[in-house]
Amino acid sequence: MRLPVMPPVSPMLAKAVKSIPPGASYEPKWDGFRSICFRDDFDVELGSRNERPLTRYFPELVAAVRAELPMRCVVDGEIVIATDDGLDFEALQQRIHPAESRVLMLAKKTPASFIAFDLLALDDEDYTSRPFSERRAALVDALAGSGPSIHVTPATTDLPTAHRWFTEFEGAGLDGLIAKPLTVTYQPDKRVMYKIKPERTADCVVAGYRVHKSSDEAIGSLLLGLYKDDDTLASVGVIGAFPMARRRELFTELQSLVTTFDDHPWNWAAHMSGERTPRRNEGSRWNAGKDLSFVPLRPERVVEVRYDHMEGERFRHTAQFNRWRPDRDPRSCTYEQLEQPVTFSLADIVPGLAAGPGV
Repeated sequence: MRLPVMPPVSPMLAKAVKSIPPGASYEPKWDGFRSICFRDDFDVELGSRNERPLTRYFPELVAAVRAELPMRCVVDGEIVIATDDGLDFEALQQRIHPAESRVLMLAKKTPASFIAFDLLALDDEDYTSRPFSERRAALVDALAGSGPSIHVTPATTDLPTAHRWFTEFEGAGLDGLIAKPLTVTYQPDKRVMYKIKPERTADCVVAGYRVHKSSDEAIGSLLLGLYKDDDTLASVGVIGAFPMARRRELFTELQSLVTTFDDHPWNWAAHMSGERTPRRNEGSRWNAGKDLSFVPLRPERVVEVRYDHMEGERFRHTAQFNRWRPDRDPRSCTYEQLEQPVTFSLADIVPGLAAGPGV
């Protein structure tokens, strides 16, 4: 492979801001695997955010790159899996599997798409020193004939349109907006773009904790629950960003609520029935060395947390502590309090982006 920009390359990053800044180019924030695609004729490499190759996990995208991208190019984008209900990040995570047979099976069952949003090189030209406005125009030009697996993200410089997108696109599973200064050059591993994500609050029941990796007498994370219509307590996520001194204080405060699994809503009977709850001594699917055991607590304490959006019944990302709510009855912490985004079709955002066979 001989390209003006050679792998590995760390992608350009974004820093979080509270509001949409004026005077930029605005794009949907795609919820997938960030990837820089390198193509030199038949040779294709899909690099990840941490510069590790993703190529072997997405053989259908390798074929799509050869069919749909220019012969020699370097394109920054996002690998996503589209469904009729929006983006499916969980299905995307399942694609990272060591067995080639499973990778090939999932490539047919849940084929991925590549959403392109920046151009680093084309033919013999290095575009990284050019302003984003030029890179964007060249990207649109170069990928004019792409599809059905590779798409250029929509973009606008109109601020009212960006505000509308921020509200509407969440209903398709997108994760907010990215704002790119029009004059910014491509700067690997630098936070020179801006990301704006939805932020909401929810009152959750604290139903357990995990100890900190450095101490058995400090809280690592608190396990959160919400009550469903059938009065069962569902596991919705965790919070864990506390100073070490506060972690130790919390450990002491919560000891009076420690109970047994027999008296806990997340007991062994629930696990056997298939209910999705945290399990004692269960390992992480993505990190075999990570211990996910937890200490059960009587579900009597309520905390208000900040979150961006849901994925199914759970918070998509780790929630953030906001405040304790001693005034709330734990049984009042239900899913009904959560704001539901308006459903929005992916095909209305990117024409031609649709669920693959079997999805």
